[in-house]
Amino acid sequence: MYIGTYTNGESKGIYRAQFNTKTGELTDFQLAAETENPSYITYSPNKAYIYAVGEGETGTVTSFKVLSNGLLEFINSVPSNGGAPCYVATNKTGNKAVVANYLGGNFSIYNINANGSLNEASQVFDHKTSGQVSHVHSAQFFKNNLFVADLGLNAVYQYSLNMDSNTYKLSSSSIVDIPEKSGPRHFSITKNGTFIYIINELGNSITAVKNKNGQFNLIDNYSTLADDYKDYSACADIHLSKNEQFLYGSNRGENSIVVFKRNKTDGTLKKIQNMSVHGDWPRNFTLDPTGQFLLVANKKSNNISVFKIDTTTGKLTFLHSVKAPSPVCLLF
Repeated sequence: MYIGTYTNGESKGIYRAQFNTKTGELTDFQLAAETENPSYITYSPNKAYIYAVGEGETGTVTSFKVLSNGLLEFINSVPSNGGAPCYVATNKTGNKAVVANYLGGNFSIYNINANGSLNEASQVFDHKTSGQVSHVHSAQFFKNNLFVADLGLNAVYQYSLNMDSNTYKLSSSSIVDIPEKSGPRHFSITKNGTFIYIINELGNSITAVKNKNGQFNLIDNYSTLADDYKDYSACADIHLSKNEQFLYGSNRGENSIVVFKRNKTDGTLKKIQNMSVHGDWPRNFTLDPTGQFLLVANKKSNNISVFKIDTTTGKLTFLHSVKAPSPVCLLF
């Protein structure tokens, strides 16, 4: 497992660790690559390369080669074209990457070369307007579409690929109406593309959306917080279980992982658990490759918490926690 961090404290970059998929033990921490503020990292589809944003006023995105010993070898770095890049993703074929710039209010699309290196951005889409502040927070490719969550403009955008020019163009500036001041941050798409679940940072909610033949319809909005929690909180990350029967989201403030049981037919959700993350500020979390464990990166408490997933009920049981410097992104 690789760990993206903030480097304004003890951390020096991207770390690697060994994860035991039978016991849930996390061991053998090692610095894999020294780099500044790799706050979000992702694999190429073949896992031969890792791409990391460099979150700063003049943002970057960097390509690394994964070596046989698990360490990372620098390939090249290019500008993200906006401040505070906070998300990077690749398409299924691995020949394109997209980077979301939170402060830049824009996102950049890159062509990836056969050796894993990044070209300068081929397209930069600017969401900023004179009247509203854009904060692009995440973007994901799905088939010939690119979906982009803009927290500042309170919308999820849809872009489509023009096959002739190999470029993207805007299809919709809002696939569905999201309650005012919700702040869409991240989202998960079911494997068949029929359902999209958007986690809203400011609204502490999840917006469930159904896609029927390219038409998007709201299913409902669901609170991520426990019914008796009244203090400040802000959502961060969201993931579906491997079998897509359950949906997980992180709450920073309540410091919990919310668990929903999902109706696979109509896409509706039922909240079944709010589990303490045994730490502070769960910015990011992930499921291990077996789907039997969930790991949480607690930024402010400098630890990673490991939970066992009951694959029948979806509920979490806390196993243990290990120290890690400013962990904010976990990647298997």
